[in-house]
Amino acid sequence: MHKTILVVDDEPRLINVVRGYLEQEGFQVVTASNGREALFAAREHHPDLIVLDLMMPEMDGWEFMRLHRMEQATPIIMLTARIEDVDKIAGLEMGADDYMTKPFSPRELVARVRAVLRRTEPIAAKNDVVRAGPLALNRTDHTLKLSGGLIELTRMEFELLDTLMSNPGRAFNRMELLERTQGYAYDGYERTIDVHIKNLRKKIEPDSTKPTFILTVFGVGYRFNSEL
Repeated sequence: MHKTILVVDDEPRLINVVRGYLEQEGFQVVTASNGREALFAAREHHPDLIVLDLMMPEMDGWEFMRLHRMEQATPIIMLTARIEDVDKIAGLEMGADDYMTKPFSPRELVARVRAVLRRTEPIAAKNDVVRAGPLALNRTDHTLKLSGGLIELTRMEFELLDTLMSNPGRAFNRMELLERTQGYAYDGYERTIDVHIKNLRKKIEPDSTKPTFILTVFGVGYRFNSEL
C-alpha cells in the first residue's frame, strides 16, 4: 500500500514541486494551504507523514501541530524560512520529528521522508522489551514505563532511548545518534540531539539537572548508565 503524505504550505509553487517529487517516488499526496485546512485533511486521510510549513495564514504550523498532536501522533517534518535555532528547538520540543530550512532540495526532502517513515515503522517483536532499573521500553507497542507508570515519548525520543538502553555504557557522539535514529546525519543538525536528550531527561530523570539514566560524556556525546 502506498504511503500518504500530507503537504501543508501556502506557496502553490512549492506544493506542486514537492508533490511531483513525492508522487514520482510512489507516495500518495494530499495538500493543504494552511493549518485549518490541514486539520480537516489529517482527520479525513490519516496521512502516514506530514510535511508542515510553520509560517502560514489563518492557522500557522505551530497551532496546527499543537491541535493535531491532541488527536494523532503522525510523524511531522517541519519547514521554516527562519534559521533561528529557537524555532527549530521549539518545533522539536512540540514533537516534530525533523526539520528543513527553506530553500531546500526536494530530493533531500524525499530522502528525509523515507528516513522518518523507516524509523517509525513498527519494530519486530523479538527482544521486544528492554529493561534497565525502573525503566521498561517496549519495542512492540512503542511505550515506556517508569516504575510501572506510562511515560509519553515522541518517536525521536523513543528511538534515542532505545539506542542508548540497548548499548549500556557505550558512548555515542551526536552524529552517530542521528545516523541510528534518523537514517542519515548532516553537519549542523547534530545539536538537535541535545534538544531530544533534554526532553527525555525531563520525562524520566528524578532530577533532570543531575541525570542518572542518560549521562553526558564530555567532548563526546551521551551514554546510558550501565550500572543500573
